[in-house]
Amino acid sequence: MKTPLIGICRHRLTTDGEGVTTLVAFHGCPLRCKYCLNQQCLRADGVWKRMDALDILNETMSDDLYYRATRGGIVFGGGEPLLRSEEIVCFCKLRPEEWRISIETSLNVERHHIEAVAPFVHHYYIDVKDMNPTIYRSYTSIDNRRVAENLQWLASHVSPSIVTIRLPHIPGYNNETDRAKSLQSLKALGFRDFDCFEYITPSAAG
Repeated sequence: MKTPLIGICRHRLTTDGEGVTTLVAFHGCPLRCKYCLNQQCLRADGVWKRMDALDILNETMSDDLYYRATRGGIVFGGGEPLLRSEEIVCFCKLRPEEWRISIETSLNVERHHIEAVAPFVHHYYIDVKDMNPTIYRSYTSIDNRRVAENLQWLASHVSPSIVTIRLPHIPGYNNETDRAKSLQSLKALGFRDFDCFEYITPSAAG
């Protein structure tokens, strides 16, 4: 069965770490973030194409030399790519081993998805929103119990050097004190690479 995607973006530089990368963005997400940047991933009419692992490989193979020369590769995002862990594993078994694999995730998924992809992932970019359960639920409409549990699992199963945690300041939902508390709890788990940034809200952009 082919998997719905919202797009494939080639020739990315400096956005996803080292080298030339291609973003493969899946449709579907468990969160309902108030300032969602990819709302098409939630809409029934937001599907760009439906592809299986071989289709994705064929679509990205044209940049094989770029990936090999620059230590780049494929970044799976969305939406929530880990909901498509079976398809990601299938792709990883097909692709050239030199291609690096990264995941952009909220980590708010059942554990088996993470365990399935872990042997293939070279880097995780995790958007935790905020570690405070009340703030997280207010912003995303669901709780972050799975996020906390999955972070603990990652901390004990992968090197912290391959994990970047994104900690946004979300206007109207958290503040610098909240973010400092999140940072403290994440450091206690052993993580050390953090991307702290400001959300640009629709009102601020306009």
